[in-house]
Amino acid sequence: MPPLATGAAVDTHAHVFQQGLALADTRRHTPDYDATLADYLALLDTHGLRHGVLVQPSFLGTDNRYLLEALRAAPDRLRGVVVVAPGIADAELQALADAGVVGMRLNLIGLPVPDLAAPGWQTLLARVNALGWHVEVHLQAARLPDVLPTLLAAGCRVVVDHFGRPDPALGVADPGFQYLLQQADSGRVWVKLSAPYRNWPAADCAASGRQAAGQLLTAYSADRLMWGSDWPHTEHRHLASYPAATQWLDAWIDDPTQRRAVLSATPLQLFQFQGDNPCPL
Repeated sequence: MPPLATGAAVDTHAHVFQQGLALADTRRHTPDYDATLADYLALLDTHGLRHGVLVQPSFLGTDNRYLLEALRAAPDRLRGVVVVAPGIADAELQALADAGVVGMRLNLIGLPVPDLAAPGWQTLLARVNALGWHVEVHLQAARLPDVLPTLLAAGCRVVVDHFGRPDPALGVADPGFQYLLQQADSGRVWVKLSAPYRNWPAADCAASGRQAAGQLLTAYSADRLMWGSDWPHTEHRHLASYPAATQWLDAWIDDPTQRRAVLSATPLQLFQFQGDNPCPL
């Protein structure tokens, strides 16, 4: 299989877990399989990717221990994005940062938007900013206006998951997606080109993803867009695979300079991978 890229390319969205871990009481998915670090690193190697970003899955809640074990096992290759609550101790936040965590996730699919303007959240956001972390948000495009203004007002850098999750029936015409395009002017929002099957029917992932990626490239440029596999695709495993995720990227972006930025230069900087040069054209 030909490599996805040569040089320091990054998969910015993947998950690791195994059966038997303590699960969050409120969850949308309960996996009946393992997604191990060894399996993930093998996929990176097969596809010519040097680095990966592990994102805490929603069904594990704020118990980030398994993710941290993975980061500590491959510190040169991995970074992490965790889920934390406002009351987390400073020492615990610092321990997360020391292990390679560079971001905090707000996965709000199926959940109400927390009062991010409340003192506890404002304090947490300030602490996250002080660590140099970003805030990753996962929610439907229509709800982005309920979250992004408060995060940007708090001085956060924001990463939006999975094309911004436009409504499948509306696609790029979704007002929430158009709102996301408008946030490019802030200079502090990044978007992941990932998990198209969460937005469109499987048969439309290439074409609809290309249309959305084109509009995002126009608004944001490749300097604030990144690619992620979303491995192991959790409840969408029947619709996706790692090879499919790489092929979708091929369908979305033709220009080699833009592709290089999305795969390498942009995520290397945002996720704080030190000492790597972007992959060549």
